[in-house]
Amino acid sequence: MPRRTRHHALFDRLRTPRRLPGFLKAASVCALIAGLLSPLAQTTAAAAASNDYCGGQCSDILPPGENGNATLAQILLNQAFGTQPSHAEDQLGPYANLASGYSTLTDAKINTFFNDASFGVASGQVASTESPAGRGDVTIVRDKATGVPHITGTTRYGTEFGAGYAAAEDRLWLMDVFRHVGRGQLTSFAGGVASNQGLEQEFYRNAPYTEADLQAQIDNAVATNGARGQQALADANAYLDGINSYIDASDKGRYFPGEYVLTGHKDSITNAGTIDHFKITDLVALASVIGTLFGSGGGGEVNNAISLLAAQEQYGVTEGTKVWESFRERNDPEAVLTVHDGKSFPYGTKPASPQGEALPDTGSVTTEPLVYNATGTGADQSASAASAAATATALSSAKRGMSNALVVSGKYTASGHPIAVFGPQTGYFAPQLLMLQEIQGPGISARGASFAGLSMYVELGRGQDYSWSATTSGQDIIDSFAVELCQDDYHYLYHGTCTAMDKVEQTNSWKPTTADGTAAGSYTMRVWKTKYGPVEYRATVGGKKVAYTTLRSSYMHEADSIIGFQMLNDPGYVNSPGTFQSAVQHINYTFNWFYADSSHTAYYNSGDNPVRATGVDPEFPVWGQAAYEWRNWDPTTNTADYTPAAQHPQSVDQDYYVSWNNKQALDYTTASWGDGSVHRGNLLDDRVKKLVAAGGVTRSSLVKAMADASLTDLRAEDVVPDLLKVINSSTVTDSTAAAAVGKIQTWLAAGGKRTETSAGSKTYANSDAIRILDAWWPLLVKAEFQPGLGSGLYTALTANLPVDEAPWAAHGPTGSHAGSSFQYGWWSYVDKDIRSVLGQSVSGPLAEQYCGGGSLSSCRDILISTLKTAAGTSASTVYPGDSLCSAGDQWCADSIVQRTLGGIKHYNISWQNRPTFQQVVEYTSHR
Repeated sequence: MPRRTRHHALFDRLRTPRRLPGFLKAASVCALIAGLLSPLAQTTAAAAASNDYCGGQCSDILPPGENGNATLAQILLNQAFGTQPSHAEDQLGPYANLASGYSTLTDAKINTFFNDASFGVASGQVASTESPAGRGDVTIVRDKATGVPHITGTTRYGTEFGAGYAAAEDRLWLMDVFRHVGRGQLTSFAGGVASNQGLEQEFYRNAPYTEADLQAQIDNAVATNGARGQQALADANAYLDGINSYIDASDKGRYFPGEYVLTGHKDSITNAGTIDHFKITDLVALASVIGTLFGSGGGGEVNNAISLLAAQEQYGVTEGTKVWESFRERNDPEAVLTVHDGKSFPYGTKPASPQGEALPDTGSVTTEPLVYNATGTGADQSASAASAAATATALSSAKRGMSNALVVSGKYTASGHPIAVFGPQTGYFAPQLLMLQEIQGPGISARGASFAGLSMYVELGRGQDYSWSATTSGQDIIDSFAVELCQDDYHYLYHGTCTAMDKVEQTNSWKPTTADGTAAGSYTMRVWKTKYGPVEYRATVGGKKVAYTTLRSSYMHEADSIIGFQMLNDPGYVNSPGTFQSAVQHINYTFNWFYADSSHTAYYNSGDNPVRATGVDPEFPVWGQAAYEWRNWDPTTNTADYTPAAQHPQSVDQDYYVSWNNKQALDYTTASWGDGSVHRGNLLDDRVKKLVAAGGVTRSSLVKAMADASLTDLRAEDVVPDLLKVINSSTVTDSTAAAAVGKIQTWLAAGGKRTETSAGSKTYANSDAIRILDAWWPLLVKAEFQPGLGSGLYTALTANLPVDEAPWAAHGPTGSHAGSSFQYGWWSYVDKDIRSVLGQSVSGPLAEQYCGGGSLSSCRDILISTLKTAAGTSASTVYPGDSLCSAGDQWCADSIVQRTLGGIKHYNISWQNRPTFQQVVEYTSHR
C-alpha cells in the first residue's frame, strides 16, 4: 500500500468532517463506491513517431504523476486506504530516488529516474487510444509507463480540440480552481479556509480584472498579431471546445472529478448541479495567475525607499546612501552571471542624477486595505494572518521558487553534441500545476509540460530537433508612481486634472462543505485603480497626501505571450538559435530562455522592459507626472516603448550556461535583492565550470552536477568555511564551541549536503551539524550586523531581503515543504563582511565593516558566542513541527510535500532543490 501523509492543503482541506461519523469507514466506502459510475474501458491501438531527431536521448520527469483527476470513488479509496488512481503517483518515486541514486548514475541509467521523452508511443507500450467526442481528425494515445497523452490530429482544429480534451481528462478540477483564483473567486468556489483567502487576495491585488478587461486583452492580442493572432484565437476556441466536450461527457457518464461533489457543486446521488463550461476569458484569468507567479519581475520600490530613508537616518544622507547601495548590490562584480563572456547589457542602472523621486515622509506609509466588510471566518485571526502574508508576497520584489538550467556546448561534450539539463521550479502540488503532453498536428510538433488550462501549446519542452526551457529572470518591469491626491482620498491629479479613481470589487462568501469545513464567512475585496495602476500604499511626500500605485508592463497584456509559445511549437518556424530567440522575443513575461539542438545552444532574456524617462531610478517611486512616465506610454492600452531585442541579455554557443535565478549579465539589474558574491547559482556554476574544464561532458555527468547542487547547503559550501577561519584564528578553548566546530567541519568535509544516512532512513547524515547551522545562521547574522546598522535599518533591510531561506523554513507563496531553498538570504553580506574582516580582497565590498566593528578578535567573540547558543538549541526549537511533522523531526521538516489541490494525497519525499519538471536532452541530428 502506498505511504500516506497527513493532509496538508494549500487551498482546501479535503478531510472527513466530524459531522459525518464513519464517513470514511471501509464498509461505507465500499458501499458508496459500488454505487458510483466510472467511464468505459478504452480500446488500445498502436502509435509511432517518425519525426524525432533526439535518438532516444531526450528524457523528462514531472512528479507526482500525469493523472490529476480522480472520481469520488477514487478519492474515498485514497483517503481510506491510500490507494492511488492509475498514473497519479508513478513519477514521484523515480523523481525522489535521484537524491540517493545520482552518485552512480550512467547514461544508461538516466531513464531509471526520468521518463523516455521520445516522440510517439511504441506499439507494445500503448495503454489506450481514444477519438474524443467521436471525432475522426484526432486521436489521444496514452502510454503504459506514465499515462501521458500523445495527441495526434489531421486538422488544426482537431489537434487543439484533442489538447483541450486531454487537459480536462487530466486536470479539470485544477483548471477550475485556478480560473477562480485568477478571477478572485476561489473562496466562493472551493471554500473559505484561510489559505484560500490568502491566495485569492494575493492575485486579486495585482490583477483586479473585470470581465471586460479580460476580453479586451484577447481582442488586443488578436488584433496586433496578424495571422498568428487569428490562429491563436482559433486554437484557443478549439481547445475550449475540447475541454467543454469532456465536461459534458464526464457529467453524463458521472466520472467527473469527485471534488465537485465534496465542494457541493454536484450531488453524488442525483447528479444534480453544474460544472460550468470554460470560456475564453477564463484562459486569460489563468494566464494572469501564472504570469504573476513566475514572470513578473519588479516591485518593491516603496520598501526600497523605506530602507534608504532608514540608512540615511542612521548614517546621514551621503554615507547612508552609500551603505544602502552596497547592500542593494545592483551590479555586484562578484555575482555569478548567465552570460559570462564579458558582454554588457545595461538596464535598470542607477542614473547619475535621479529625477522625479517621490520618497515618502518617514513613518507615513500605510498599506492600502484590500478586504472590507468581512464577516465570520473572513474576519478571524487566521484570515487576518493569511491576508497579511498575501499582501507581503504581492508587494515584494522577491519572486520565489523559480527554476534552473545547465547547458553545455558540444565543444565540451563527449559526443560533440550540446547537452542540457533544465526545467522550472514551480512548487509541488497534487495534482501538479504543470501537465505533460505530446501534440502532433498541422503546424504543431512538440512534447513537454504546460500549465493546466493553458496547454493548447507545449510551454516548456522539445520540438523535433530542439529543446527549450526557462527560468524566472526578475528584471524590473514594474514601477511605482506617487499620485498626488485631490478633493478626497479617491481622486488624484492626472496631468493636472483632478481625476476619480476607479473602484473594482469582488464579493465572496462561503459555507462549510465536506471538502472544507471552514465556518461561514464573507468579505469584499476592493481595489482602487488609477491610470498608473492599482493603489498599493498611502503616504505623504513633503507633507502632500499621495497614493502609491503599481504599474506592470504586462498588466492588461496577459494573453500576449501566446504568440511566442505558438512559434516554439511550430517546426516550420523554429529551426535554429536565431529563430528560437525570435520566438521568445514575443513573450512579454520576464524569463530566461535556453535552447539546445544537435549543434548549437542559445540563451535569451524575454520581457517587455519599459523605456523609462531620462533620470528615473527604477529602484524608487517617482511622481505620477508626464515627465516621469514610460516613454510613449498610453494609459488606455498600457503600452509604451520597450527596450529593443538587441539590448536584452542573449548569447549563442557560449561554452556553458547556468541559471538559478541569478544575475543575467553585466550591468543588467534585477528587481530582487541578493545578486551578490554568494548565490545559489554558484552551486551550479562551480560544478559545470569544472566539467567544462575537464571536457567530455555526458548527460549523466551533467545530471550529477545538478543533483549534487540540489542537495547542498549553500551556506555550508560558500560561507561557513570563512566563518570557521575567523573562529579558528585562535585556539577554541570553550568545549561547547569546539565540539560544534568539530561537527561542522566533519559535515563540510563530507560535502555540506542535507542527505539521508541511507535511502529511506528519514534521518540526515551529520544531522547535529545541520541543526547547529540552522540555529546559528539567524543568530550570527543579527549579532554581526544589527549593532552597526542599528535596529531600524537592520529591520528595514530584512524586509528587502530575508536573512535565510533554509529548506525547513516557510517562505514564498507555497510556504514550507516546497523544495526550493537558498534563493534569498544574507549569505553575500556575511561572505563579503567576513572576508573583509579576514583581510581578504573583496570586489564590491560593503560600505562598512560590521562583524565586531571590523576587529577580528571581536568578530570571533560574536561568532563563538552565537555558535554556543545555537549548539544548545534543541531540535524541537529549531524545527517546531507542523501539521505534517512532529517537533524536532529534522528530515520531515525539510521534506517535500505534494500540496493537495484536490482529493488525492501523496507521501512526502526527501529534500531536493531542483526543478519540478525537468528535461535531460542531447540531440544526435538535425533536420
